[in-house]
Amino acid sequence: MSSKKALITGITGQDGSYLAELLLGKGYEVHGLIRRASTFNTSRLDAIYTDPHFPKHQLFLHYGDLADASNLSRLVGKIQPDEVYNLAAQSHVRVSFDAPEYTADVTATGTVRLLEAIRETGIRPRFYQASSSEMFGLVQEVPQKETTPFYPRSPYGCAKVYSHWITVNYRESYGLHASNGILFNHESPRRGETFVTRKITRAAAHIKLGLQDKLFMGNLDSKRDWGYAKEYVEAMWLMLQQPEGDDYVVATNETHTIRECLDVAFGQVGLDWHKHVEIDPRYYRPAEVDLLIGDYSKAKAKLGWEPKTKFKALIGLMTDADVKLIQEQLAGKVRRQD
Repeated sequence: MSSKKALITGITGQDGSYLAELLLGKGYEVHGLIRRASTFNTSRLDAIYTDPHFPKHQLFLHYGDLADASNLSRLVGKIQPDEVYNLAAQSHVRVSFDAPEYTADVTATGTVRLLEAIRETGIRPRFYQASSSEMFGLVQEVPQKETTPFYPRSPYGCAKVYSHWITVNYRESYGLHASNGILFNHESPRRGETFVTRKITRAAAHIKLGLQDKLFMGNLDSKRDWGYAKEYVEAMWLMLQQPEGDDYVVATNETHTIRECLDVAFGQVGLDWHKHVEIDPRYYRPAEVDLLIGDYSKAKAKLGWEPKTKFKALIGLMTDADVKLIQEQLAGKVRRQD
């Protein structure tokens, strides 16, 4: 078992919560950065507090924000982490068109603030930067690998390109053990409800249970490489266990359309999505990313990592989880009424 300390920004997100569970299971002392909010925003960490197998006494949450450089420096100096995982970001692609400046400030400049906090405190943790397949955008090569040129098609993609290259720059300029994980789309029952896969699985569950009738969608022809987030965080950890920092594509090397996602999710609950889905132009992006498919051969060769849960199984487990969740919510309402 390890006695290492890890700092995770974005710990309350999908990836952060799975990574926290992985590290706690390996004996780490885990510190997470959370933003102050008027409502509780730690629901994805509930399993850590309710499952007796997790050493919850080794999880510490700190208020902070990637927009606050002084607080980042204070926390890094106080915690003295062995590993830092930068997962925090304004990560919704469509929202980034509406809030491009905020996206740049948090997703791009926030990475520099964290890297500078590490450099200025003089500690030498291993650093993981959450890069994104959205950096490839208008793809220049199929499939995409670590050497494929970037061509981002959104403010989010542009911000991630900056974060990717500034991480490379700090690795080369200051000898920091820093790695970029170029993760393609990765999903789970913990995925945010506004992201397309969860939007679909949640709607399929609601429609099956008679709680709604229509689902409004945008472009159904986009192709994505979808994997299971719980498996992808293991690749993050493996990157920081290597002798040197490097950049890795994490993907499944399969691509599927939004239509296929609808087929699987609605089919899982015995429905025909054509009867319930309508196209709403408001959901189109100003610039579309039509095709993403990643070549993970480097991660397999150097990290020993490869995906286990494929597309149909992933969407199926997400749909089943949403049906169960909504049934539990409905049962809870009935009990409260009684």
